[in-house]
Amino acid sequence: MTLKARITDDMKAAMRAKQATRLSAIRLLLSAMKQREVDERIELIDADVMGIIEKMIKQRRESIVQYEKGGRADLADAEKFEIDVLSAYLPQQMAEAEVGAAIDAAIAESGAKAMPDMGKVMAILKPRLAGRADMGRVSALVKAKLSG
Repeated sequence: MTLKARITDDMKAAMRAKQATRLSAIRLLLSAMKQREVDERIELIDADVMGIIEKMIKQRRESIVQYEKGGRADLADAEKFEIDVLSAYLPQQMAEAEVGAAIDAAIAESGAKAMPDMGKVMAILKPRLAGRADMGRVSALVKAKLSG
């Protein structure tokens, strides 16, 4: 079953179970997927869907920070719930040690020695870690290894 079909099935299940908040989060995801399909005139594959999910999670994390600064815990909690719903569609996240090993392998493979080589390392890591690790965190780890 494709990820897109699984999400659609989950939407139907949420409708039947009258889970309004879960249904809302899934509908937002389906809407973003449909928008991309229409804009780019393509049929999304699982990797594309994971990219959309990661982007939506990143947006929600940024919103949580702003809501907490503004003292709006209710809105921050709603965003956290949406992150939980969206995260269920991503593969199991890699452990810190696995990410470190992948970074070391990519640095060795690319022959990177310093910060100007960071792009080469990230180009190797992105397809390998997509959906399995927070790329912002990976970028910070690569930067630390190349500058240190």
